Amino acid sequence: MILKFLRVLKIVRVAVRYGLDDIAMSGFDTPRISKLIDTLIFWRDISAPRGERLRMALEELGPIFVKFGQVLSTRRDLVPGDMVDELARLQDRVPPFSSDLAIAQIEKSLKAHPDELFASFEREPVASASIAQVHFATLRNGKEVAVKVLRPGMKKSIDEDVALMHIAAGLVERLWADGRRLKAREVVGEFDKYLHDELDLMREAANGSQLRRNFADSDLLVVPEMYWEYCSPSVIVMERMHGIPISQLDRLRDAGVDLGKLSRDGVEIFFTQVFRDGFFHADMHPGNILVSVAPATFGRYIALDFGIVGTLNDFDKDYLSQNFLAFFQRDYKRVAEAHIESGWAPKETRVDELESAVRACCEPIFDRPLKDISFGQVLLRLFQTSRRFNVEVQPQLVLLQKTLLNVEGLGRQLDPDLDLWKTAKPHLERWMSEQMGWRGLLQHLKIEVPRYSKLLPQLPRLAHQVMTKAIEPRGEHSNELMWQLIAEQRKTNHFLGIVVYLGGGVIAGVLLTLLYLRFAHRIWW
Repeated sequence: MILKFLRVLKIVRVAVRYGLDDIAMSGFDTPRISKLIDTLIFWRDISAPRGERLRMALEELGPIFVKFGQVLSTRRDLVPGDMVDELARLQDRVPPFSSDLAIAQIEKSLKAHPDELFASFEREPVASASIAQVHFATLRNGKEVAVKVLRPGMKKSIDEDVALMHIAAGLVERLWADGRRLKAREVVGEFDKYLHDELDLMREAANGSQLRRNFADSDLLVVPEMYWEYCSPSVIVMERMHGIPISQLDRLRDAGVDLGKLSRDGVEIFFTQVFRDGFFHADMHPGNILVSVAPATFGRYIALDFGIVGTLNDFDKDYLSQNFLAFFQRDYKRVAEAHIESGWAPKETRVDELESAVRACCEPIFDRPLKDISFGQVLLRLFQTSRRFNVEVQPQLVLLQKTLLNVEGLGRQLDPDLDLWKTAKPHLERWMSEQMGWRGLLQHLKIEVPRYSKLLPQLPRLAHQVMTKAIEPRGEHSNELMWQLIAEQRKTNHFLGIVVYLGGGVIAGVLLTLLYLRFAHRIWW
C-alpha cells in the first residue's frame, strides 16, 4: 500500500511539474482558479508549449502513460493539432536505454555476446518504444535483421501502474452509477493481461509468425520472418524491413505511393484480420507501420511490433458481422435486436426505442468523408445512449474498439475524403457470403469431416455399449422397469404385426382385383 501511495504522489508531482492542470483547465472558463494555482505553485516553469509538456510528462510516468499518448496521437478530431504533433513523437522516439544494458540483456538471454552471435551489431538503437528498443544487425549468413531487446525493469513498473488502475476501477464501480455497467474492473483486467503478454517477447514472435502465415498470399501486407534460434522471452531477432514510416506523407507522395489506395487497403486489412481470421494486430499506431517501396512489394503495408494482438471467437465474429452489416445497410432495427439477443442490452428493452436512439447517433455520419465527421460527438452520443439503455461494455472487444479508432485515425491522415463505411461494406458483405453461403458450408464441412471420420466407425460399438447398460440389472427397481419395458415392447410388436398383416392383406387384395379386371377385360374383347 505504501508503494502505491508513493506512486500516486509521483503522478501528482509530475502532473504539477509539467502543468497538466493548466492543460486540463484550458478548455474551461476558470481563469480565477488557474491564476490561484499558478500563484500557489509559483516556482514551476510551464513556459514550454503544452504539447511538449504533455509528452514529457507521459514519458516520465512510464509505459502505460506512453501507450495512452500513442493512442491520442492518432485522434486529430479529439485532440488539438499542436498536441497531436508532439504526441506523435511517442510513437518511435521514446528515450532509449543504455546500449550496455541492451548488450547485457542479449548476452544473458542468448548465452553469447552480440559480437559472437552476429557478423555486425549496431550499438546505437534505431528505434525505442515504451516496452523495448531495436538494434540493427547482420547474421553470419549475410541476412539483415532487427534485434528487439526488452526494456529493463518493465515488469515492476507495469505492475505498479496496473495495481493503481485496479484500485481506481474498484472505486469507479462502487462510487459511480455507471461503473458496473461499464465493467471497469474487467476492462482493466483485459488491459493488464495484454500488457503482461507484451512483456514476453517470445509471445510477440509467435504473434508475428501467425500474422505472417495468415497473410502469406496477400498483396496488401508484409510481415517480417522470425529467426527462432535467436529468440527468447527478452530478446527476439526478426527480418529487417525497409520502408517509409506511414506518418511521413511527403516522402510517400514523392515515392509515388497512392495514398487513397493505401487508406482503402488499410481498411481491408483490418476487416480481413477481424472477420476472416479473428486475429488482429491491436497496436496499429503509425510508429508500428511502414510502407514498402521495394519493386516486388511496392505500396504494401509493413507491420511491426506484435506485442498486442486481439482474438475473437466465432460468437463474437458472428455478432459483430451482423451488427456491422446492419449498420452499413442502415437497418437500425436489426442493430437493436442483435444487442438484445446477445444479452448486451436487457431483455426488457423495447426494440423500437433502442432503434430510434441508434439511428439518432449514427445517421449523421453516413455519406460523408472522414474530414466532415466529428467522431468525438458520435462517441459521446453512443455513450449517452448505452447509459440510457444499460448496455454493458464487453471487455473482450475493448482492443477491437481501440484498433478501429487507430484505423480511422490513419485513414484520416492518409485520405481525409475516405468514406470509411462505403470502403468497408463490400469486404464485410463478401465475408458474410463466404460464411453463410455455400462456400461457408463447404469450409465448415472440410473442418468437421476429419472429426466425423474418426467417430463414425465407433458408432456401432458405442450404441452396443449404451444398449447393454440400458438392460443391465440394477436392483429390484431396475428389474421391474426392465420387465415393464419388455411388456410394452411386446404390445408394440403385436400391434405392429396386426398393422403389417392387415396392410399387407389390403394391398394384396387391391393387386388381385386389378389383375382380375385386366384379365377379364382382355377376355371380353
